[in-house]
Order: sequence, then structure tokens, then C-alpha cells
Amino acid sequence: MDFLNRILSEERNNNYPLHEYINPQFAKVLKIIGFDKCYDKAEGIYLYDTDNNKYWDFLGGYGVFNIGRNHPFLKEVLKNYIDQDSASLVQMEAPLASGILAKKLLELVPKQDLDIVYFTNSGTESIETAIKFAHGATGRQKLLFLDHAFHGLTNGSLSINGNKEFRLGFDPLIPGCESILLNDTKTLEEKLSTKEFAAFIFEPIQGKGVYIPDPLFLRKAEELCKKTDTLFIVDEIQTGFGRCGKMFCFEHYGITPDMILVSKALSGGFVPIGAVLTRRSIYDKVFSSLDRCVVHSSTFGQNNFACIGGLATLEVLRKEELIPKAHNMGEYFSTKLNTLKEKYEFVKEIRGKGLMIGIEFGSPQKLTLKMGWNLINKINEGLFAQVISMSLMRKYKILTQVSGHKVNIIKVLPPLVLSKSDIDYFVDSLDALLQESEKFPGPIWEMGKSFLKV
Repeated sequence: MDFLNRILSEERNNNYPLHEYINPQFAKVLKIIGFDKCYDKAEGIYLYDTDNNKYWDFLGGYGVFNIGRNHPFLKEVLKNYIDQDSASLVQMEAPLASGILAKKLLELVPKQDLDIVYFTNSGTESIETAIKFAHGATGRQKLLFLDHAFHGLTNGSLSINGNKEFRLGFDPLIPGCESILLNDTKTLEEKLSTKEFAAFIFEPIQGKGVYIPDPLFLRKAEELCKKTDTLFIVDEIQTGFGRCGKMFCFEHYGITPDMILVSKALSGGFVPIGAVLTRRSIYDKVFSSLDRCVVHSSTFGQNNFACIGGLATLEVLRKEELIPKAHNMGEYFSTKLNTLKEKYEFVKEIRGKGLMIGIEFGSPQKLTLKMGWNLINKINEGLFAQVISMSLMRKYKILTQVSGHKVNIIKVLPPLVLSKSDIDYFVDSLDALLQESEKFPGPIWEMGKSFLKV
């Protein structure tokens, strides 16, 4: 037996005991909510556990697997690269693969008005780079971000994270970071008019909650940023590369950012990579002289394996026309989900773009159902959505995620390669659960009450 098979088979199905060495609290949570599966293989939108049970992945690795899991073209390209015995991470060189990928990425930008790329290893590192570049290019210290924003969990990224549950216990963070409410144009104008802010950083759709900005708000924000010499930075880490039915989600709003931050889906799922696409005028203020040519760097940022993976991923998106497919499938999905909104009082709103969709639940009018709703949300605010997510997994083997802390919202981020039959299966399963939830008392409500014992 070769080394790989031997080392994995010796510990087969010991995933959760072994996570005592990594994050035992997270492993415990997964067990409580019934997500403690041991996955053995994957293909496209499907996962398979060690007993060969099939699961539908509507989480997509938090948006990593836009081209699907284990795409055969990506696998072939990466295997071929490994067999070439290429020289990577020489460091004192200008790598070819990263140069090609940078050129390809810039060609994707509408108007092609950005002209230089900095490569990172992850989304949060792209955010950290943007923060550093904003300070360096403007000489200003303050940063403006949106309430409910999620930009990562490293120290700088956390400083512009609009979710208090992530920030709790980690002060002091970067000083001068201020938030405003989504679509609050008045406060935005008041803040930016001070000319104290280096940048306004935003998601074109907020990942935590799937909250969508008003296009007029973002257009006004761009106008104000230009007027006050504030950098206008879009975080496309989860929304980019076709997720929202366009290459970049900001294209829906008719705006032109100074920086585009990407990661997640660019990797294709095998190796991490991220990037900051920006203007040379900004870049030159950071790398301002020969002796400052490495004033910011990342050891693995331009590694060939990651960049080759990025090139292959872009080719799959193009060749398989996954971006228009995401638009069409997203419309089909949202239409199907809206039939549930018409059918059930629990479904408050369906929102999103392309295949980034939020399903928000709310209190029903019927007295007995309202009693059940109030009961489980008193146990834990947002518990109804969690129970639905748990039930989708337990009864139908559908993997989803509750979209944020104390919110009754489920977010779906399936790979863009899904079929209409996959969507039908999801909607039919959710339909059955919502029909079941109209029976009070009943199994859905009992599952919620079981959290009293946890």
C-alpha cells in the first residue's frame, strides 16, 4: 500500500476525534447540528461520505467551487504542471505563470481601466493588502466600511468587519475604522466630506445576510470617493468569477472601482490564491522607488501551482460559459423559491443575484405557528433557519449554511455547474420541510426545542 493510502486508511473516519488537535469546539458544534459527516470524495455539486451516501453541496466551500469540485480539466492541468518539474518560488525572479494570470485578470475588468495586479494567498490577505495600499497611496489613516460587512478575520480585515460577534475579545484593532449602515447616503457623504478616509471598502452583495446595496447608493459612493480622493474598493472575494451572473458582481451597478479584491473561486479549489487588481498610480505610491520594491510581499503569493490553477479556472469559466449559466440558473432558482414565498407565511424574502441567494424567514400570522416561532427564537435568535438547515441535511442530505449570527436567513452558494434537477431537488425538499413546519407541535419544532438541552 502506498504512503498516501496507508496514512489515510489508518485513520479512516477518525476526522472528528483528530480535530481535538485543531478546533474541538467547531467539531462539537458540527456534531450538535448533525453536520458531522466524513466526506470521502466529491464531483461537481456532489459530495460522498465514507459510506458512499450522496450529498448536494449548496455551500460550495463558501464560494470556492464555482467550476465544481474536482473539475477534470483543472485536475489534468495541475497534474501536467507537476510532471514538468518546474522551478517555482525562486523568489529572485519574475515568474511567467503569475505574469500571464495577471494579464488575463486585467482583461476581464470592464473598461480595462485597472492595469496592475498584486497576488496574495487568500481573501483576507487581499483585504490586508488593500488596507496597506490605501494607507500608503493616500497618506490617510481612516477606513470606512459597512455594517454587516464581512472582509475576513485577520487583524486588519477584522477592523473593517461589521459583525460584532467576530470582533468581540480582540481589541484593540486598527484605529480609525468607522462603519455606516448600508444605503445610508447621508452619513456616507458626511464622513467622506471630511477627507480623512483613505478608502471606502464594500461588498457588492454582503455575504452575511445576502444584503444587496441600492445601485444609487453605490453610484453616489463612487462619486463622493472621486470628489474627496478616497479610494473606492470592491471586495469581490465571494461574489466574483461568475457567482452573481457576471464576471464581477459590481458590473450590475455600473460603477468603476479603484481596486478589485478577489480570491476563493479563482483557485478552482485545489490551492489557495488571491489577488488585488488596481491602478498603477496607486501601486507606484507604495512601491515608490527601487529600494522599496519589496516593501510589501508574500512568500507564496506568486507560486506557479496556484497561478496555473487560476489560469485553468478562468478557462473553464470561459469554455463552459458558466457565467451566463449562473445568471440563467439563478433566475430559475429564485423563481422557484418565490413560489414558496407565495405558499408559506414563514418565507419572508428571496433575494440575491445569480447563484448567491438568501432565503429569509419571518414570523407567521397564524397564532399557533407564531407561538412556535416565538418559542424557538426565544431559545436562540435565528434558530428557525438553523433548524431548517439541519433538517435539509438530516432528511435530504443537502448542505447549506445559516447566513450570519442571530438571523433567520439561509444562504445558498452552489457550484455554477448545477442542473435544473438539482435546483428542483432543493426546492422540493425545502417545500416539504416548510409544509411540515406548519404542523405545531411537530418534528421541526421539537428539533428546535432540543436546543434547550444543549
